[in-house]
Amino acid sequence: MSDLSRTKLIGWFADNGWQPADFQHTAWDAYTRGESGLIHSATGSGKSLAAWGGPLIEGLDEAAASGQRRAGFRVLWITPLRALAGDTVHNLATAAAGVGLDWRIEKRTGDTSSSARTRQRRRPPEALVTTPESLSLLLSYRDAGRQFESLQAVIVDEWHELIGTKRGVQLELCLARLRRLSPGLRTWGLSATLGNLDEARDCLLGAGSEAGRLVEGPPARPIDIRTLEPDTDERFPWAGHLGTRLINGVIAELEGSGSCLLFTNTRSQAELWFESLVRARPDWIEGLGLHHGSIDRSLRDRIEAGLAAGEFRCVVATASLDLGVDFAPVDRVIQVGSPKGVARLAQRAGRSGHQPGRRSTVLCVPTNALEMIEIAAARRAWAAGEVEARRPLRNSLDVLAQHLVTLAAGDGFDADRLYTEVRDTHAFAELDTSAWQWTLDFITRGGPVLAAYPDFQRVVQDAEGTYRIAGRGHASRHRMGIGTITSDAAIAVCYQGGGHIGTIEESFIARLRPGDVFLFAGRSLALVRVRDLTAYVRRSSARRQAVPRWQGGRLPLSTALADHVLALLAEAAEGRFETPEMAAIRPLLSVQAKWSSLPRPGALLIERTRSREGEHLFIYPFAGRLAHEGLATLFAWRLGQQTPATFSLSVNDYGFELLGHTIPDMDPAGWQALFDGEDLVDDLMGAMNASELARRQFRDIARVAGLVFQGYPGKGKSARQLQASSGLMFDTIDRYDPDNRLIHQARREVLDSGLEVERVRTALQQMARADRLIHTTDRFTPLAFPLWAERLRNRLTTQSWQDRVARMVAQLEKAAGRS
Repeated sequence: MSDLSRTKLIGWFADNGWQPADFQHTAWDAYTRGESGLIHSATGSGKSLAAWGGPLIEGLDEAAASGQRRAGFRVLWITPLRALAGDTVHNLATAAAGVGLDWRIEKRTGDTSSSARTRQRRRPPEALVTTPESLSLLLSYRDAGRQFESLQAVIVDEWHELIGTKRGVQLELCLARLRRLSPGLRTWGLSATLGNLDEARDCLLGAGSEAGRLVEGPPARPIDIRTLEPDTDERFPWAGHLGTRLINGVIAELEGSGSCLLFTNTRSQAELWFESLVRARPDWIEGLGLHHGSIDRSLRDRIEAGLAAGEFRCVVATASLDLGVDFAPVDRVIQVGSPKGVARLAQRAGRSGHQPGRRSTVLCVPTNALEMIEIAAARRAWAAGEVEARRPLRNSLDVLAQHLVTLAAGDGFDADRLYTEVRDTHAFAELDTSAWQWTLDFITRGGPVLAAYPDFQRVVQDAEGTYRIAGRGHASRHRMGIGTITSDAAIAVCYQGGGHIGTIEESFIARLRPGDVFLFAGRSLALVRVRDLTAYVRRSSARRQAVPRWQGGRLPLSTALADHVLALLAEAAEGRFETPEMAAIRPLLSVQAKWSSLPRPGALLIERTRSREGEHLFIYPFAGRLAHEGLATLFAWRLGQQTPATFSLSVNDYGFELLGHTIPDMDPAGWQALFDGEDLVDDLMGAMNASELARRQFRDIARVAGLVFQGYPGKGKSARQLQASSGLMFDTIDRYDPDNRLIHQARREVLDSGLEVERVRTALQQMARADRLIHTTDRFTPLAFPLWAERLRNRLTTQSWQDRVARMVAQLEKAAGRS
């Protein structure tokens, strides 16, 4: 590395009023020495330039030495979101031009035109910004080896968003292939909020790599976390009750100058908040925007461009705008509802003050009183430096099968050499030869059940022993299905006169009749008809609308946050209310302590209540919503094994409710039998419709593995067609090929992801050791009330549910006043 090249880079920093940080110098030195690693630094601290500076210095050195442009890709920049690609290209190009490096920097995503893709393959740019899916697609072409033999570096942005997902596994496999095509390739990851840094680095670099560097930036910046407190001391919270009732406080926050991002946890909530803001301040209509993943791409592009240009007062968004870029800060961030995780709140708060030296701030708006505890807990966890870990996946054979077909469609592969390559990844370091041979048989024959069908014989072995794609038709179909992102089937929403608005899950539209009005993309729309996977709509002025509910909005409370919530409740039990949030809900906690008791670490709160509905059993493990779903089902099944009974269930992040005609009294031995973790998996599978859950999970696995083809562009299959195809395939394979590894994977994913079985196991162990605080109450306590209201929501219409809950609130408030 020449001093002149580094001086040019430092000079460009100075021209922009910056000075390189120590961690940036460290990263540049490590890169030019040929090292790989992970750069971990706070959002806005300059980690992108820490990664990009090394290739710039090396590029300047080579240009000075040879004076000639070198053909082929030099740097791949992997981004998890297509929405970030355009800004990333601009920022990288600005830095390259600033130091005088004549590099072409382009993007390659699903939005890139076919002409641009062809040009990039014929004349590769020096740097390419792309996604894991597009990288996999590039490897599916015959000239992949030649394309990437000159590659010097891969930089993976926002690695914390990919690790722990099948997209991350897909990228691990692609990186292993690139390291084989270009020996000496350097790999660098960027991460802002991650707890398991060493594991994340090792996962990125692969099991076959030498130990990489961990370059850490300056300590995480303090975040000013404020809470918008309600002007009422309600003692019986229910989900969504406060919500937009706090809109006046939000509007007061937006009155100032500058831009704001208002984050919600669900798309439904985003729609409601956008509509509420427009109704409250119609004079702001030009300065308000709505952004989430179901809105048409062109509409989202306009919102992103306007946000970057400072044209919006406020953009209401979901996780679609969680990930920021270094030069597009906003002035304020508002978080509606509990963030459910420390890392999520830090990521969103980091979108404000998103530059070195500036402080991030976030205003949290609780949607119920109990969420105020979670906000206070998040502040404490961040101050203590406690951020959630994201555990990488292992042995996802559906992703491996897809990758093998990808390579077969490209230059082909030798099975023995590829087996070694695959085992060099963290995801498949433990892959045994039997699983490998099964996967090869799966892509070449379809397995024993599908061997008679040519469509599943996608790969063949030629005379030299090389595995290649069976034909151009197989290659074409495979390329259209590359990727691991799966979701519930969606249908397009279009105006009847033309114009695409976005996509909505088919299950929601199926409940509507022509003429029904719903809220979507910030607009009141009336359904006209549904035809050919498209819902045709017209504008409506009706005020009462349905709001689409998308799957995936059930964010569980993280373990780190739950631990701090329990600690705060224990302090409250001792009469200590040391945060503004805890002081604000002191009336609620006082009623809870008077009628029952407050939860605390090392104790398990159990409440029994009788009502006209029957007997209610409320248990509060504080293990998160998904784990509580498994626990509630498990406990209902185990109680039913003792005495035949039917139970209704309800769960939230704090606990769960079992409602039955009668619930037997239990002695210590009876409780210990409920908490037994010995036969957990068998009991869970017996308690649930395990076959149906696995069948639903298999649909996603079948699509990733290539068993189900989603159809050609414009002629996609409906959700029912896909479900029927994958369901029939599941039943057939399960019956005639019970050892099929994808079937076993479906069952494993249901337990690991759908029910968080390890968190359930840990919760059972803690419950077995805990002191039991058992109370028989005359009425629902503040902690029990939300569980009762949540169960009621699933049985009543929205209006009747609100009326019923409001009446119960009045009764309980009256009782609390008397006591």
